[in-house]
Amino acid sequence: MGFAERIRNGLLVSCQYSAGDAFESPESAARFAKAAQDGGACGIRANGRADIAAIAAATGLPVIGIRKRKMEDGRILITPSLEEARELAEAGAAAVALDCTRRGQSFGALARVAAIRKELGVPVLADIATMEEAVAAEQAGADMVLSTMRGYTLETAAVKQFQPEFIAQLRRAVRAPVIAEGMIASPSQAGEAMRAGAWAVIVGTAITRPHELTRGFVQCVQWAAGEKLRLFAAVDLGATNTKFGLVDGEGQVIWSSVKATPAKSGREALLDHLSDVVERCQREAQALKRVPAAAGIAVSGWADPATGRIAFATSAMPGWTGAAVAEFVGASTGLPVIVENDARAAAAGERAFGAARQVRDFVCLTLGTGVGGGVFVNGRSVTGAAALGSAIGHIVVQPDGEQCVCGSRGCLEAYVNLEAVLRSAMPEHYDSGRDLVSAANQARSGAVKAVERMAAYLAIACQSLIHVLDPELIVLAGGLAQDNALLLKTLQERLDATVFARGQRRTRIAASRLGYQAGLIGAAALARDC
Repeated sequence: MGFAERIRNGLLVSCQYSAGDAFESPESAARFAKAAQDGGACGIRANGRADIAAIAAATGLPVIGIRKRKMEDGRILITPSLEEARELAEAGAAAVALDCTRRGQSFGALARVAAIRKELGVPVLADIATMEEAVAAEQAGADMVLSTMRGYTLETAAVKQFQPEFIAQLRRAVRAPVIAEGMIASPSQAGEAMRAGAWAVIVGTAITRPHELTRGFVQCVQWAAGEKLRLFAAVDLGATNTKFGLVDGEGQVIWSSVKATPAKSGREALLDHLSDVVERCQREAQALKRVPAAAGIAVSGWADPATGRIAFATSAMPGWTGAAVAEFVGASTGLPVIVENDARAAAAGERAFGAARQVRDFVCLTLGTGVGGGVFVNGRSVTGAAALGSAIGHIVVQPDGEQCVCGSRGCLEAYVNLEAVLRSAMPEHYDSGRDLVSAANQARSGAVKAVERMAAYLAIACQSLIHVLDPELIVLAGGLAQDNALLLKTLQERLDATVFARGQRRTRIAASRLGYQAGLIGAAALARDC
């Protein structure tokens, strides 16, 4: 069986070390290679004649041989001469790899590819960083191309992590087998490489560099320890009241307060109001001998987190559309400021600290005065091209139905806003969502009817969301969802009865773990990551 077939669909491990490394010896390299073999590795990549000979003798696995040498420009080059390639083959290398990037080509790499194949009779593997380099190497006779150098050349220095899409592009650009190598830091990334079309995968540092692995853990531990001590000014700007406070890096509210929102007073009054509450947070932090690291502001209406401006606001806040919130508050407080829609902020809070922690695909619905939404797909918040995404409250659930504040008819928000839900409990009368939910938990008929009606409309919207997004989780937050076991139960039952291919899906319904402070904590989560 040839080299290519021996490594097909397998993992190769790069057993190399730096000068001064505790494992700097051919014997140590061979032991690493044997451990890799015991774990199922199908091949090894190694540097230098001595290591290759020791590894080949210890494992019997095919070894990709390389020889690193510093050139006259002061930088390392992989296998810069035919003579060094010959030494590798004589030591037992089953294949030889060399740098075929633009820099490598300037040192004669493409001519060396043909010479190695002709004179040594071993497969030649081209380490490249771009598609153009891969094509040139294949045309020169390379048997395989490897993504080894992507992110390590001047032309690709902006690449900081493994790109499975680049592997897919290589597969379309060349006929030669493509081996994924470089910046593969986890088993999941290795799997992504194979799904992208890689012939095989090579992993090095993530397996065979204990000091690098240790350093990574140490950095994360130290960073997390520092995060615990950081404070963030957080603001949840509602049409009626503004919640604001100090939240630490673990999502704990250290101090909070509430102030009436001057919603009808115009843009300048609202901006001054936001600056005032953030400055109040700074004073409270100063009393604790602390300094907020940043400010997060969750707003009623839609905001563009990239610009810090209000993308769109309803007539409830006249003049608010277009307001440069981040710029104004940042200038007056001296803090970095992130601005986001309140429901999308709540979703960010649930992912950072609440019910959606470690969940990459989920939907968050905030149920209160209106209906807000936040959507995370593959771990990223969906904001949309105009920053108006996740407007779940305006999914139509009753064509030509009730008038909605947005101007359309039949929107979810027209039926599930607080006023409409309280009204649907008649003849029973409740002054707040909390009172209605409490009555439903006591089986009061009007309250039960109102909650079940709310669940019916939510089910229509959630069914569409599930069919389009296939989320793992739907989180219900806000005053109408808090402690509302009947709502969760009824909604789950309705979705179980109506969602397509329910048995194959993993979608579950859960209540917010952040409660009435979801917007505030979500604003802090955004500030933490800004």
